[in-house]
Amino acid sequence: MIGRARLQVIPDTKADTLLDMTQYLVEQESNVVTHGLSSYAGLPGRGFKHTISRHTPARGDNLLSKAHCVTALLKRWLLGTHQGAFAHDRLQTYLDEFVFRFNRRTSASRGLLFHRLISQCVERPPIASKSI
Repeated sequence: MIGRARLQVIPDTKADTLLDMTQYLVEQESNVVTHGLSSYAGLPGRGFKHTISRHTPARGDNLLSKAHCVTALLKRWLLGTHQGAFAHDRLQTYLDEFVFRFNRRTSASRGLLFHRLISQCVERPPIASKSI
């Protein structure tokens, strides 16, 4: 079972960017499983355990299956809901909505869902729209 997801737009995959985001998003001393990109080599120096999991298509192993599942669901949601037409400058907003829905898919308190949604709408500033 997949637990909760967190998604964040990042500008690049340079080591400093990925390590800073990992420190921001992941609890210290967690085991971070990556696909072996050299940018993650500094994780142990930042207080994380680091496991490299390589996908071997010849054997059919998918060792990052949960990450791939979330990515596939996100792609399907973007293509289905937004017909593949979404503004790249608002990508974080789309990711936030996807994460909101994903993390509440098994919620036992769905009655509070609308209340929480309205609360978050009131707390966040409006997104400016270009006039037609």
